[in-house]
Amino acid sequence: MNINKIINNTLILVAIAALAVSCKKEKLSPVPQTNLSDLVAFATPDRIEQQVNGIYAAMKNGNFLGGRGLVYNDVRGENWLNVTGNGVTALGVWNYSVVSTDNQVEGMWGAGYAAINRANVVLEGIDANAGVISAAKASAYKAEARFCRAVSYFYLTTLYGKKSYTADAGASLGIPLRLTAAKGSGGEALARATQAQVFTQILDDLTFAENNLPAKYASGDSNVVRAHKNAAIAFKTRVYLHMGNYPAVITEANKIVPATGPFTAGTTGVNHSLNANFVNVFRTPYTTTESIFSLPMTVTNQPGTQNGLSSYHNSEFGLNPAGIIADANWKSTDARKTLVTSSQRYQKYNDDVSNWVAIIRYSEVLLNLAEALARQNTVIDVRALALVNAVRQRSDATTTHTPLTQADLVNIILNERNIELLGEGHRSIDLQRLVLAFPAKGSLAAVPPSAQNYVWPIPATELLYNGLAVQN
Repeated sequence: MNINKIINNTLILVAIAALAVSCKKEKLSPVPQTNLSDLVAFATPDRIEQQVNGIYAAMKNGNFLGGRGLVYNDVRGENWLNVTGNGVTALGVWNYSVVSTDNQVEGMWGAGYAAINRANVVLEGIDANAGVISAAKASAYKAEARFCRAVSYFYLTTLYGKKSYTADAGASLGIPLRLTAAKGSGGEALARATQAQVFTQILDDLTFAENNLPAKYASGDSNVVRAHKNAAIAFKTRVYLHMGNYPAVITEANKIVPATGPFTAGTTGVNHSLNANFVNVFRTPYTTTESIFSLPMTVTNQPGTQNGLSSYHNSEFGLNPAGIIADANWKSTDARKTLVTSSQRYQKYNDDVSNWVAIIRYSEVLLNLAEALARQNTVIDVRALALVNAVRQRSDATTTHTPLTQADLVNIILNERNIELLGEGHRSIDLQRLVLAFPAKGSLAAVPPSAQNYVWPIPATELLYNGLAVQN
């Protein structure tokens, strides 16, 4: 199944997010093939396949993971300065002034829950139409749906949850756990789950996905744009790292990272490894072995105006000269540094038309494992050091990290994350999981974890229509 060829013609099931308005179909009119009712949307194998593709289409919405969702998590950190002062392109996100009625707050929430609802629709539709496809195929499709639901919940709860999971072991409020499909205009009133409950569901979805997804697909690009077993494992390393569960990070990462270099995931699934050329990971054809899961953009299926990553990194925002680029150890000869322009723009993503948005890469898995190993040891962990050096030396062969203490090693790994994952929507998530303040930047003061604007408000529309929801 080639997502690039199919996604523009996805047969959309009339199932909507809880706060959306439904459309009534005329009983005497034939059902258009591009607007199938839930009575026929799962009637054939091809239609079921199209519904699964529709989940990915929802995830890559420009207001969610196709663009703005990653931008928001970047610019809240200290590495970027707003250049244009444009109020509709994340100015309020950057300066921590968003309120519950802002389009950014509403748009991210609505698009995220639309993706979750699409997954719920598919899960219920497959179960309600047993026998249309084989049991094995049904389990695989449901695993894709649950992977996508887990990823969507992770991005939403880390932004809208009252506190980071690590702040109080998940005791604080997260977001509503909507696990049934909304097919009408009314949404069920549903209280916010705790962060612990949300993360339990995320991990349950990812474990089901790992156990039921194929090890790999026959089509090369499908191993990047569709969920497979390694993708579920990789994302679990991120989730467990966010929770501060370092032994679990190690257990999961060990499934796809060998004990010694060269670090490759093995041949039983997708043979992930670091791509020799860092820049090429973000250039066509976007299907390197490092790319575990990405959301593809095409000329006919773009993230939308003022949503693309390139326009933010190369126009709306510039790199903060006091941010990570000020690090003396990030040399000008580093392949990652060569993407910084003379005007302090960052060209990791070089256009908005056909970029594939990297959601998780193998280099992140290596760094997740390195950090977990380093934090589990009171001395310098040899494997952790080898992992972080592998990531650094792929882009900068002249540098070998030589920490003197375990604490030095942890700081090196965190710094390497800040460089390697710059522009991919990680920085604010990393600061939150470590319960660190958002550092001062430009004329803005630091924002401590105790501040009201450290996390985002619950959208006004959710509070209006969901009487059980409460504000942060």
